[in-house]
Amino acid sequence: MLSRVVIIVSAVVAAALAGHRLIPALGGFTPVLESLLPWLGLAVPVLLAAAALARSTAAAVAALVPGLVWGVMFGSTLLRTPPGGDSDLAVGTVNVGVRNSASGEAVRAIAKDLDVLAAQELTSGGPAAKQLNKMFKYHYPVSTVGLWSRYPISETKPLDVGMGWPRALRAVISTPKGKVTVYVMHLASARPGHTTSRDASLAHARRLIDDDSSKRILLLGDLNTATTDRGMNGLTPPLTDAQSAAGDGFGFTWPSEFPVTRPDHILYKGMTATKATVAPATGSDHRAAIASLRL
Repeated sequence: MLSRVVIIVSAVVAAALAGHRLIPALGGFTPVLESLLPWLGLAVPVLLAAAALARSTAAAVAALVPGLVWGVMFGSTLLRTPPGGDSDLAVGTVNVGVRNSASGEAVRAIAKDLDVLAAQELTSGGPAAKQLNKMFKYHYPVSTVGLWSRYPISETKPLDVGMGWPRALRAVISTPKGKVTVYVMHLASARPGHTTSRDASLAHARRLIDDDSSKRILLLGDLNTATTDRGMNGLTPPLTDAQSAAGDGFGFTWPSEFPVTRPDHILYKGMTATKATVAPATGSDHRAAIASLRL
């Protein structure tokens, strides 16, 4: 009986891993599954232990199948070495946490070595904005999102990504190596049974990118969409994920105490990512995503 259970569960886990994009939305369950997809690999040692208890060779072989599928899907992520090399722009994005009284301390630690920082869940005149204004000469806040830069900011524009109010922005940064068009976005949340708003805001974001003819584009923000969520197909491509291109490991950012998924992203085109990592953000339930880019 136990061996049969192991074989059936192994088949289900392998199918969920390999065919997750074929699973219907199921009232919002699928985005949650896809957000946690890498963690399905933890089922493999449990299944192997159960197969050993059952003393079943067939069950042990079955338990190895989802492990093989997981290895094909995510093995390169764990073995990837950042390309390194020279970089021209150090960028970051962080959801500072709207109720975070220590947000000033959080952004100070994150931004000290950056050229550009995007922030979400800002409060007007709050500690995060005040601290960043001291650290960066140029800044452009819009509602609860903002952009800070060591280089001049121009062509600024608030954006509504389908939420009825501006929770995104577009700006152009003039770096010593040329101009970079920067988008900062905080897209709608995705929760079980409530993904319609998130999906609509993702579609808005894609249209903005498609309509932008800039040579270099940088999209920073809390997109409320995990790297493994099918929703990211709307943005990558045409953009490239800095963590996937130059990061070490999965780069999970949420929740901060024990991150299990990555809703915070640095996406780009017309540049090359040389390094990507994650940094703690004091008091926030998110960690910061950071990347170095070569123009």
